Amino acid sequence: MLPNNHSNPSDFIRETIADDLKSGKNESRVHTRFPPEPNGYLHIGHAKSICLNFEIARENKGLCNLRFDDTNPVTEEAEYVEAIRKDVEWLGFQWDNECYASDYFEQLYDYAVRLIKNGKAYVCDLSPEEVREQRGTLTEPGKESPYRNRPADENFLLFERMRAGEFASGSRTLRAKIDMSSGNMNMRDPVIYRIQHASHHRTGDKWCIYPMYDFAHCVSDSIEGITHSLCSLEFEDHRPLYDWFLDELGIHHPQQIEFARLNITNTVLSKRKLIKLVEEGHVTGWDDPRMPTLSGLRRRGYTPEAIRNFCGRIGIAKRNSTVDMALLEYCIREELNKAAPRYMAVLNPLKIVIENYPADLIEEIDAVNNPEDEKMGIRKVPFSREVYIERDDFMEDPPKKFFRLAPGREVRLRYAYYITCTDVIKDGNGEITELRCTYDPATKGGDSPDGRKVKSTLHWVSAPKSLEAEVRLYDHLFSVSEPGDDFVSQLNPDSLITLASCRIEPALEKIFRCQFERLGYFCLDKIDSSLKNKPVFNRIVTLKDAWAKIQKTGG
Repeated sequence: MLPNNHSNPSDFIRETIADDLKSGKNESRVHTRFPPEPNGYLHIGHAKSICLNFEIARENKGLCNLRFDDTNPVTEEAEYVEAIRKDVEWLGFQWDNECYASDYFEQLYDYAVRLIKNGKAYVCDLSPEEVREQRGTLTEPGKESPYRNRPADENFLLFERMRAGEFASGSRTLRAKIDMSSGNMNMRDPVIYRIQHASHHRTGDKWCIYPMYDFAHCVSDSIEGITHSLCSLEFEDHRPLYDWFLDELGIHHPQQIEFARLNITNTVLSKRKLIKLVEEGHVTGWDDPRMPTLSGLRRRGYTPEAIRNFCGRIGIAKRNSTVDMALLEYCIREELNKAAPRYMAVLNPLKIVIENYPADLIEEIDAVNNPEDEKMGIRKVPFSREVYIERDDFMEDPPKKFFRLAPGREVRLRYAYYITCTDVIKDGNGEITELRCTYDPATKGGDSPDGRKVKSTLHWVSAPKSLEAEVRLYDHLFSVSEPGDDFVSQLNPDSLITLASCRIEPALEKIFRCQFERLGYFCLDKIDSSLKNKPVFNRIVTLKDAWAKIQKTGG
């Protein structure tokens, strides 16, 4: 486990655990777990729970399990198990025990039998639709199943036959016998087991009945000796059922504590919605760099340190709220500003021919790798008679406050020389194809010995020595801050802009994560670079700091 990014963290969960340790509760030990269902990839919301569970265990010299709550064979796959393991490790954590709810299927069955024999569970022949109809509403009590008072022996025999595969999927369920008039809908005789003739990714066809999440989850916590079951706020209404199962079974009883889940602007964190985006092809996959999945953030270039820092900054609260995406961007920008080397890349190239520069000369110019860290040193950048600049850095008829290159104007090429535009070359359609310039040899390094000043410095690359690259400019996946039910219609059409003919410094071919000077932070997409046989870079985040503006203006 990694050290916490924030000194002396404090929140209501940590305070509760500290009180438990002082009182000697749970033999003064702490054992947490991160229990994802392997039916999709982890996202940034899961990162909050991962950090909380693993860091609390570390802070208290306790244990943390990685448990897969794999009780639904229809939606779960081994692919998701492997992806989850990879994401947790990438985020910087190592679990003490790797567990699966499916490891406990026999024990869960035995506990269900105990409830049956104690008159606390019964086999119900109602269809799922009939169960929903009889459940009642928030203002009206539910109706008792006509099978609610079956004798325990009959329920036991029926449950054994369910396990033996004698009944069709969905034809019978095992339900807890609690209170159909309870004000908490979760306590109205919830289903404990359902029949599903489906192959499980670990147990194959051994089972055709599977425990429901609410039952399997709390009993798995108990079996593993978990002391504090930390979960998001939507499970608060399920806590009475969590407690009921454990109390009725008379087994080890962890304490469930709920905290606010993470909501973040301009994206969705519902697994159902993320699956829809993937399956309908709105994104290229779970690891699409626009996705809020950890695999997507990793491919985009986010670091585990930035995500842990983000989770530490938002803290642990009791009320749900929405965090601005700008804070996540601030966290990666803050890290990369200090750690990322600087390079030059031209995304929309316009060629310049420096007419008084020697035609065959390739000069090496000293460039600073990172002004924030002198230890990162300097690099050599090739300079030549022909260079590329950004097309947006030139205007033939500039407005008053445009200080970049224009006819007759002198500007600085970063680290190199002062140049002056002398001519504009156009094609038959009037499009600018090339600029002719002159340079001042005395200004090498970017300063003039006679003290004259220029108002603009441009980045550039050598035309013959630069490499062609593809650059992908990623933006928010959604055009609205809080996507609604019709979220597909709210996708941002400009969430991805692909520039296929960019030019980059030759050294960038081997650099993974860096800043393109004046443009933003980028990382090499190793997968697509290999497929396309040329460098492909993903924009991680822009240089502009929206979060600083939000903090300054208050929103």
